[in-house]
Formats: sequence, structure tokens, C-alpha cells
Amino acid sequence: MYMGAGDGSQLMRNSNFRSESTQKTTNNVRTVLHCDANSFFASCETVLHPEYALVPMAVCGSVEDRHGIVLAKNELAKKYNIKTGETVWQAKQKCPSLLTVQPTYGLYGEMSKKMNEIFYQYTDLVEPFGVDESWLDVSGSKKLFGSGKNIADSIRARIKKELGITVSVGVSFNKIFAKLGSDLKKPDATSVIPPERFASIVWPLPVGALLFVGPSCAAKLGRVGIKTVGDLACCDKDFISQYMGKNGIMLRDFALGRDFAEVTPAGYEPEPKSVSNGMTFRFNLISKEDISFAVTYLSMSVAERLRKHGLCCNTVAVSIRNPEQITVSRRAPLNSPTCLFEDISNAALKLIWANVRSGDEIYAVTVHAEKLSSPKQNAFQQIMFPSDNELKYQKRLSLETAVDSIRERYGKGAIGIASAVNNRLI
Repeated sequence: MYMGAGDGSQLMRNSNFRSESTQKTTNNVRTVLHCDANSFFASCETVLHPEYALVPMAVCGSVEDRHGIVLAKNELAKKYNIKTGETVWQAKQKCPSLLTVQPTYGLYGEMSKKMNEIFYQYTDLVEPFGVDESWLDVSGSKKLFGSGKNIADSIRARIKKELGITVSVGVSFNKIFAKLGSDLKKPDATSVIPPERFASIVWPLPVGALLFVGPSCAAKLGRVGIKTVGDLACCDKDFISQYMGKNGIMLRDFALGRDFAEVTPAGYEPEPKSVSNGMTFRFNLISKEDISFAVTYLSMSVAERLRKHGLCCNTVAVSIRNPEQITVSRRAPLNSPTCLFEDISNAALKLIWANVRSGDEIYAVTVHAEKLSSPKQNAFQQIMFPSDNELKYQKRLSLETAVDSIRERYGKGAIGIASAVNNRLI
């Protein structure tokens, strides 16, 4: 059992460990960049309003619509320890003079598009990771543009000059360390993590610096003495497997530099493991009518995305957050797989009625479709003489598919449920 850094500290000092699979010739080592726009929303707003750069400023959701959290902040606001995701009133307590601005979403999409157009001038292997981040595999571009660092510096200079925003770039031999590298120095910096020296750079960092290690995961690892990336890399494989399952093995491999995931070009969309949609509504949900509307509204989006991927769900789950920001999650299996919003909504509401007392207020709710499968696997499509229920399912599926086609052609607002018209919750 691994109980702390002492077990691996000597190894970390004396070795830049690489697995056999990564001990290749230099010519075979990939060069991966991760480009992360600094304070993206805030930077985009400052391009339109240069005066924002002179004061602490944060882009925030609408307080009136109860989406009042910090989405991004500029460098001056960061000095007050204002954090993304905290509420506006918390941010104002830290900095009473904080300037808050509403997001301009069309602007961000346009700026993201222009940023990726620059990336494509260096490689066709560009994988967006959200609106403000992308991985680039430039292994085949070095003869044209120079080393990975040279390419990163060139990209940073062009984005700063042409778009007026800055990016931080990590350069490494895999996606995980490239992502970690882009976080090492901010703003407007290039950080290189080479294969021959990665341990001396990466292993002393807090384990939370590793992609996919969130606060709760870091806390769980810390309870058994795994506090740095090096602790994770040097821990016993059998122990981490017993303690955290296959995710523990995966994270340990990442810490050891064993990430072989390819940079996947834009347009490729892997089959999802689950589909979810959640929302904080303008008012707390109290009445059965409001709760039913909210769940139906969310379930329609979940079902539409399931059909888009050609999938059905076998389990429905809900996450219920109360005004004290305490979240309760519940799930239940379905009698048969479905991609229809009414089935998903009914299952979600059943979970809510079983776990929310009359009069309790709901601040936010999320509907999850889980344990996904292809319709080809569903029994009702393999029966020569379907039952009445199966015939009804097919009719409802045809109706919802027709609605999908109308929305795809004329826009999301072309057709919807009547209860959403002028509804005070949205």
C-alpha cells in the first residue's frame, strides 16, 4: 500500500521515468500543442471596449435571470482572488469596484472561429476543447515551421497581433502534458515539457494539475498521501486500482506520460457515454406545475440529442440542487430503452417526487440519460409482430423525429411545447 511521497521521492530525483512504450527514437515522438486563450470572454469584451483593461472586470451571467456567476475575469480582477464559477455577490465582496458586464456570445464564437483558422494554417490536426482551447498535433509541420516551441511562439504572436487577445501554449509529447503545460505560465506564454525531462517538471506539481483530477478526486487521493503528480506516478499499481478502480490506473498512466490519445480533427464526434441537460431557472421551482415544466423542457433537449446520435437510454437520472447549493442525485433503470422526451420526463419526475418533499424549493435541476445503446439493439425493432405499446412507441418516435427535422431546417424556435411560451421560468 502506498502511503506517501517518500516511496517515490528518490525515483523522482534520480529519474525522468518513461515507460517502454514511450522510449522511442526522437523522430517517432509526437509534438502536441495545447493553446488556451487567456480569460477568453473577458479578453474578447476588452477588444470591443479597451477601457475594460484599466479596471477589475468580470463577465457574468444575468443576476436577474439567476445565472449570476463569474464566467471570466481579467488580470486585474484576478488580483482580488476572484474565481470563475463563484457568484457575483461573492466576487463583489472581494472587490466592491468590480465592473460586471453581460456576455456577448456571438462575439466569442466568431473569435474562436478566427483563432482556429490560424491553427489550421499550421496543421490540419486541430481538436477544439471548448470555445477557447484546442489541441494541435504539429508533428508533421516542423519541417515547414520549425520546432514545437517555434510554432507555439508564432501562433501566440499572430493571435495577439491579429485578434487582440493572448493565448498560453503548452508543448509536449502527448495531450495530457500539453494541456498541463498551457496552465504552467499565464498569460501569453509558451511552456515546453519534453519527453526526456517531463518528470522533473511535472512530478512536483499538485496532483490537481493533471487533467481529469478535479477537486473531489484530488481530495480523495490526498487522503492516502497522494498529493503531487509524482506521488501518483510512483504509487503502487495494485493499490491505486483497488482504491479508485480503472480511473486510478488511467490517471497513474497519465502521470507516467503514458497518454497515447490522438489529436482528433474537428468534425469527429465520439459516441457519448451519457447525455445531460441542466438549468438554473429564473425562480426556484416549488409547485408541481413548475417542476413538471422544467423537467419536460430539459427532457426534450436530452431526447433530441439522443436521437441525433442514434441512441436510446436505459437509465434516467436527476440531479436536484436546493437554494443552499446542496445537490442530490438519483437514478433508476427504465423498463425498456427510449429516446422519447415523454418517457425520460416521466422517469425523471418520478425520481423527483420520491425525493423532494412538498414545499421544498429546487434551485437547479439536471436530467441525465445514461447507459446508452443503439436502437438496433432494442427488442422492439427485432420483433416481426410488434405489440400495441411498440406500435405506439414507433408513432411517437416518428412525431418527435419530424419535430427534429423542422427545428433543424427552421431553427430551434420553430416548434416547441405551448407551456414554454412566455413562461416566467425561462
